[in-house]
Amino acid sequence: MNELLEWNDSLNIGIDEIDNQHKALVVLLNQLHVAIHEKQGTAACIEILDKLVEYTRVHFTVEESLMRILGYPDYAAHLEGHEMLIAQVVELQQKLKSGKANVSFELLHFLRGWLTHHIMETDKAYVPHFIAKGVEQKSSRKSFWKFW
Repeated sequence: MNELLEWNDSLNIGIDEIDNQHKALVVLLNQLHVAIHEKQGTAACIEILDKLVEYTRVHFTVEESLMRILGYPDYAAHLEGHEMLIAQVVELQQKLKSGKANVSFELLHFLRGWLTHHIMETDKAYVPHFIAKGVEQKSSRKSFWKFW
């Protein structure tokens, strides 16, 4: 079975820390795709979706922290986009857990579209500002956000 979203160089924003987080989000999205395709059941899908949401929160926290520290001028708009997505997904999680909705391919395509847009447009917009403020593009050290 093909992946729902295959990582390729066009998804790289050029900052290792953020690219690695985006790759992790793509892996989780593809795990959800497999679970739905293989009909692993709602509980398995909800578990993966919960991981995806939690990791998205971690990723957003890192981005938002960097934006505040580096004085990114479009911080408020980026933050609003993060908050809107989290609200949408939390609402969906609640519907799934209460049995009012099913995990579906429609959900996958929504998440795929959002993640692709988030990386390709929204995140790539802050890269020039981050680089101008001295953020390393490539690093040989361990990512600061990895605690395990």
